[in-house]
Amino acid sequence: MSEELNGKGILKGLGVTLKRFLATYWDDIKWLGRRYRTAEGISHRSSKDARGIFTIQYPEEKLPPPEEFRFVPFLVYEEKEDGSREIRCTSCGICSKVCPPQCIWIVRTVDPATGRPRPEPAEFYIDIDICMNCGFCAEFCPFDAIKMDHDYELAVYDRRQNVYGLEKLLKPVSYYAQIRPLNNAREEEARRIKASTRPPAFVTGEKE
Repeated sequence: MSEELNGKGILKGLGVTLKRFLATYWDDIKWLGRRYRTAEGISHRSSKDARGIFTIQYPEEKLPPPEEFRFVPFLVYEEKEDGSREIRCTSCGICSKVCPPQCIWIVRTVDPATGRPRPEPAEFYIDIDICMNCGFCAEFCPFDAIKMDHDYELAVYDRRQNVYGLEKLLKPVSYYAQIRPLNNAREEEARRIKASTRPPAFVTGEKE
């Protein structure tokens, strides 16, 4: 109360403002004659050593997005040793049901011999113009098959190109591990623990 009466609180606030004001120009003076758009400059601005408030000169300068940044979804597939792909998606339809703007459409694969559905998508579409990037599809997916991407440079002239099909949505697990290393490590550990505590096949009746 005494600080408010004698004006010390105001002086402290002005001191904080002045400190941040000077810090904003500190890096400009330190980097005088050099451009931030170099690899070294971008690395500096992405680090904790960057001081003050600064403007990114996009598109010359691009800061890597944080791990939890989310944009349009993509589908994950496992990379097999023989080069084949195993899509995690089972076309269960949960993602399309929880999607608030209803921008996801799925067609399940049907076995031509038996006429029964197979747990994999024949077609999978996402209209990224409608997508609100909420992440509900990735959050509710029980198979970790759909994830939120970091790629935000998606401008096109023809809007019809913004309806992504199955092949355009598919990306390998290695890509997901690259953009979200911490999340991927946690998921892989949880998957390993689940597999290690799973009952033997003769108990569950499953095939080996």
